[in-house]
Amino acid sequence: MWEPSRCIPYARNARVIPESAVGKVAASIKEFGFKQPIVVDAEGVIIAGHTRLLAAERLGLAEVPVLVADDLTPAQVKAYRLADNRTGQEATWDLELLGIELEDLAGLDIDLSLTGFDADELANLGNLDGEGDGGNAYTAAVNVPQYEIVGERPAVSELYDETKTDELRAEVLAAEDLEPALRAFLLAGAARHTVFDYRKVAEFYPHASADVQRLIERSALIIIDFEDAIRDGYVRLSEEVAALREADEDG
Repeated sequence: MWEPSRCIPYARNARVIPESAVGKVAASIKEFGFKQPIVVDAEGVIIAGHTRLLAAERLGLAEVPVLVADDLTPAQVKAYRLADNRTGQEATWDLELLGIELEDLAGLDIDLSLTGFDADELANLGNLDGEGDGGNAYTAAVNVPQYEIVGERPAVSELYDETKTDELRAEVLAAEDLEPALRAFLLAGAARHTVFDYRKVAEFYPHASADVQRLIERSALIIIDFEDAIRDGYVRLSEEVAALREADEDG
């Protein structure tokens, strides 16, 4: 058992830790106790457990369980640090079994948010009380992941790059003997070469007003509502996929 301050965060930790993850881990530790140790190397630098350390500090814990992996070489430490983060991304959910587990928990005296799923995620996973869609916990609803704010509002100039667009526009405007309709067509086509930084657009979106957010959504720079995206023509569901879904439901 160590004081949290003895655990040294790895300066080049490549995994970004959102505040929401720290909150969920802190809630888990508070409810269940500190069941997974923080893994450190021989120097006390964290190999696995950065989020657990942040959660422990948030809770004000005086001690945390630590596993000192002093049997690893420096190369193994680096590889294990990456592997610990990467291998967790390989796992997927068996939605049927997940639904059964959540339904079992729904009937017990426990806060479902302790599972790590927030209210919106639980709602999209199905109607745990059997109401709504005919008691069917599995629907065709698409849950679009929400981007977690990690920094300050980007400048508008950072959201897109019109370098290639401006070059093409200049060429079109300099071209001679173009009828007005054709020039307008080529200028419109030049806009297709505008490069958008979608990560920064996603970072900008939560800081925008409701009206600006709506315009961003209408421009499909961010898709929040999948049904709206289909209706506006940005996403199309093929007849073949729809037929397969119908056949699966009938079967």
